Amino acid sequence: MELIPKEVKAIVPNLYATEEDKDPIVYVKLFLDGWTWYITELSIDKDICFGYVVSPFGSELGYFSLHEIQEVKGSLGLGVERDLYFKSTPLSAIKKTL
Repeated sequence: MELIPKEVKAIVPNLYATEEDKDPIVYVKLFLDGWTWYITELSIDKDICFGYVVSPFGSELGYFSLHEIQEVKGSLGLGVERDLYFKSTPLSAIKKTL
C-alpha cells in the first residue's frame, strides 16, 4: 500500500519549488511511534521528500525517502501511517503546536 495516494502526490510541490518560501505549506503528515514526518515537497519520482521531521531526539527540516519509511515497523509491528484527517497547513502553525 502506498503511503501517499496519487491524487495527494499531484498537489505536493516538486523539490526546491518552495525553498524561497519563508513559511511553506505542509501537505502530508505521516507518523509512527513518536516520529512524525510533515511533507512540504516531493521529488519528481515521488520517492524523496523534504519536510519537517519530529522524533524523540529532536526536530529538523530535511530529506527522507518514502520507500525507506514504508519499510519501517514500530514497536507493535505496525507500519508508518498517513493522517487521513490532516489538512494542508503552514509549517509555522505546526511548529507552534509542538
